[in-house]
Amino acid sequence: MVEFPKIETNRLFMRELTLDDAESIYRHFSHPEVTKFMDIEACKDIHEAVDIIMFHIHDSGCRYGLFGKDKNELIGTCGFHCWIKDEEETRAEIGFDLSPDYWGKGFMQKALHELIPIGFNLMKLNCIEATTEIENVQSQRLLEKMGFTKEPDLKDRLMYFTLYKNRT
Repeated sequence: MVEFPKIETNRLFMRELTLDDAESIYRHFSHPEVTKFMDIEACKDIHEAVDIIMFHIHDSGCRYGLFGKDKNELIGTCGFHCWIKDEEETRAEIGFDLSPDYWGKGFMQKALHELIPIGFNLMKLNCIEATTEIENVQSQRLLEKMGFTKEPDLKDRLMYFTLYKNRT
């Protein structure tokens, strides 16, 4: 079992989500712009927020809540899921979301800058994968800024990105 560290930057405090975050997760994921490019619908009640948190607690990997220091409120989440450890390659998928009020202000880039080394150094990943919908240009640009390589083929109308440890 990996213990994931709390992270603090000049504008963010990041820690793993707990059930105590259910109300904040509900407010965040009830916004349709947050879930627009995700495989979930906007939350309709607190129970759906609890389900999101429980999914990440039981999934391999971790999910951090991103808390803006200015208001001490949840502004997004990011983390790893689908952590696969085998003899050939250890990999996980990275995912992230941010409240619209914080888009384009560098918050997620800073969060991923902190998160990616955790994947490679603490989780011992060889490869970090990401997917985006074709229309999610902002996330694609962010992944490319972070050093991810866009794979040439679409699968299920999704774009695939990879970042290998030996290429960072």
